Order: sequence, then C-alpha cells, then structure tokens
Amino acid sequence: MVEKQHIIDRFTSYVTIDTESDPNSDTTPSTAKQWDLANKLVEELKQIGLSDVTIDENAYIMATLPSNVDHDVPTIGFISHFDTSPDFTGANVKPQIIENYDGKDIVLNAEKDIILSPDYFEDLLLYKGQTLITTDGTTLLGADDKAGICEIVSAMEYLLQHPEIKHGTIRIGFTPDEEIGRGAHKFDVEKFNADWAYTMDGSQVGELEYENFNAAGAKIKVQGKIVHPGYAKGKMVNSMYYATEFINALPRLETPEHTEDYQGFFHLYSIDGKVDETHLQYIIRDHDKGKFEARKLLMQKITSDLNEKYEKTIFEIEIKDQYYNMKEKVVPVMHIVDIAEEAMKKLNIKPLIKPIRGGTDGSQLSYKGLPCPNIFAGGHNFHGRFEYVPVESIQKAISVICKIAELTAEKAK
Repeated sequence: MVEKQHIIDRFTSYVTIDTESDPNSDTTPSTAKQWDLANKLVEELKQIGLSDVTIDENAYIMATLPSNVDHDVPTIGFISHFDTSPDFTGANVKPQIIENYDGKDIVLNAEKDIILSPDYFEDLLLYKGQTLITTDGTTLLGADDKAGICEIVSAMEYLLQHPEIKHGTIRIGFTPDEEIGRGAHKFDVEKFNADWAYTMDGSQVGELEYENFNAAGAKIKVQGKIVHPGYAKGKMVNSMYYATEFINALPRLETPEHTEDYQGFFHLYSIDGKVDETHLQYIIRDHDKGKFEARKLLMQKITSDLNEKYEKTIFEIEIKDQYYNMKEKVVPVMHIVDIAEEAMKKLNIKPLIKPIRGGTDGSQLSYKGLPCPNIFAGGHNFHGRFEYVPVESIQKAISVICKIAELTAEKAK
C-alpha cells in the first residue's frame, strides 16, 4: 500500500494549483491556468517511468504503462480530469490535514466561524480515526478530481515498483474542462487505443457507477424596456419580473434540493438581471431519455406560451444537449463492471452500485466508443468549502486500480 505521507504530498501539490474552468470561454482548455497543472503532470509521468507520455494542443494528457506479461491482455485505461468547478473558487487552496479524526466538529476557519460538522455532513462519521484533508473554509478543495489523478499516478508508480503484480498494457488519460461538460469533447479515443476504461471520479469508497444523467443546458433571454422610472407608467417593461414568471412556471419541487436517486430536475444556477434584459441559465437532468426530452419540450412550451400571452417576443430560449446516459453503451459489455466489482470485493470493499446524479467524462467517452464506468475517488461535498477527502480512501482507490489491472490479466489467460 502507498504510504500516507507520499499521498498527502502528491495530492496537496495538485490542489494548490488553481485549475478552475470557465463555461463562458470558447478555448480548450477554457482557462490558461489549467496548463500549469497539466505541464506539471507531464513531467511527473515521465519521472515515474511511464512510456509514450504526450500532451496535445488542448492539454489532453496520455501515457502508457507497458504490459509485463507474455500473453494477450485487453488494453484498459484510467481517466481523471484536472480542472475544478467554477461553482466555487479554487484559487489559493490551503489544505488542512486532520489526523486521527475524532468524529467531532472540524473548525475550518475560526475567524469566519466556518465549521465542518458531522451533525450536517453525517458521512464524516464513516471516517472516524482516519486522516482527512479539508479546505480552510474559503475555497473548494479540488478532490474532484485531483484525488482521481493522485490515485492513477500513484497506482502506476506502484505497479512500476512492483513488477510481481502482473498486468497488461494500461493507458492513462487526464482531461481539462470536465466540470463544464467538455472533458471528453476533444479526447482522441483512437489515439488512446484502449478496449475500455474507468474514470476515477466518484465520491465515497465503494462507488461503482455505469448510469448517469442525460444532460442539457438552457439559456433564456428575457427582453425588457428601460424607461425613466418617474415617467414609466405604461412604458417600462421590467425584464426581471417577467423572468420570475418563467421561473415559477417550472415545477418547484423538481429541483436538485427536492430530488434523489433516479429523479430528474431543472436547476436554475445563474441569474443576471437588469430592467432592460435578464439572462437565466439552467441545467436539465434526467436518467430516463423520454423524461429528459419531455423536460426540454416543457421549457420550450413555457417560452412560447409566455410570448403568446404577452403578444410579443419577450422570451428567447436556447437548449443544447451536453451528454447522455452511458448505461446504453456499458450494459452490452457488463464484464468491465464485473471486473471492477470483483476487484473491490477482493479488497474487502463493499461495492456501492448506483446511478450518478451528475456526469463524468465516461458518459461522453462511452458514446465515442470507449466504454467507461466510474469508480470512487474518495472525496465528499464537492464544489464547495466543505469538501474533504480521507487519505485512506485514496489508498483504497489506488489498490482498486492495481487489482483491476491484475484481474484483467488473469482473466485473459
């Protein structure tokens, strides 16, 4: 097993580099600062001894661990993303190490009275006695998905140092911009040249996922008319009031805070409003393809109904699909899920097979011809100040990667 301090040093070296992505940028990567970690990773992969280390013009990184057996083994891959979510700042991350966690409140920031408490985040109690890495309460941590990168790099390093563990060819890939739905857009599946892969991008220990949301984004522009408020009667059109009418026309309980398991939702995540013009941004999510299509149609119908009500084009909507449920592509090759499940069981890790209430590079990659289930990376409370990861969970994920590689070689005999 990889020692804790080595993991802590590697992981903290990643999270202290700001790699926040930007949905309003048209470049790849969407932010120049993602190159800072990408270039560091390239050098690190060369340093630990991997072959064919490459980085392309869009910052997609690939590398190879050559086979150490003399029989044919399917080539498998492990993939993670190095950007962090724009939902919360990733600048100036100051990770805190909590050794032998006692199950009580963790003061992230005394000055601002920011507390990570098991009374609110009950999953903390699963890790009593373990070593936790937390934020200082002012940023996210970046375990999503720098824990995954740490696990893949550490597993490849471990396999190189332990040639007695037999494995076939292993390909690894690191991507930008996953958090804004573009992580696999420019991923060269043909160049990657693997039979299947796994993203290390899940949450708690044991997660194994091959179902995810169908996803779309919607932008609504609400047109108003600005007039001096002292002389506005019958003339001013306040776009913000009209925008609230659109918001209230959607089912109030079909939002993230009211849904779970296979229930889909509409999520209003941004409002930018002035009298003259207001912009709403939504994400639309559903595991069921038919319900997903119905959600998009409902938003379009509300737009047209409101325009008809006011006898003018006040509302304009643009909806773009982002990714689809990978289940359709993984079920025909379920042995790749079975291998991961068996690997966990052999390591005394209870598999938690459940749908992802989100997306992952694996969903897009599966539709590009690379079936790609998702495995836990170990972190919790992603995209915010209360994010944390137990070091022991990272160790377990490293062991799962190594065991999958070993089992794949054994089964190919």
